[in-house]
Amino acid sequence: MTGAEGKHEDQHMQFESKEIGEDLVEVALTGRLDIQGAAEIDMPFTSVAATKRAGVLVDMSGVDFIASIGIRTLLSAAKALAGRGGKMVLHKPTDLVRSVLVTSGIDNMVPIIDDREAAMRTLSDHLG
Repeated sequence: MTGAEGKHEDQHMQFESKEIGEDLVEVALTGRLDIQGAAEIDMPFTSVAATKRAGVLVDMSGVDFIASIGIRTLLSAAKALAGRGGKMVLHKPTDLVRSVLVTSGIDNMVPIIDDREAAMRTLSDHLG
C-alpha cells in the first residue's frame, strides 16, 4: 500500500497500518480515541480502512479510552467498507473499551473478536 501505509503518530493517538495479505489490512490504534484522538486519525484511518474492498483487522489492544466520537469514527469507516463489499473486525479491545463498544451496540455491526486467527478467518470467509 502506498501513501497511507506506515506509522502516524501524535501525542494523543498512534495509528499504524500494514497489509497482512491479499485484500487484508491491519490497523493498530494506540492511545485515547476521544475527540482529539478521533480528529487526529479520522482521515488517515478512513483512507486505509474504507477506500477499497478489503478485510480490515483493527487492533484495539492499545486503545485505553474511547468516546462516542471514536465510536463514530469506527462505525463510519465500517459502513463505508461494507458498502464496498469489505468487512471490519475489532480485535482485542481492553475490558473498558469493550464495555463501551458493547454498550453502544457497535458489536451488532462490527464483530469484536479476541482471537487473532478467528478474526482473520472471519475476514477471509467474508471476502471469499
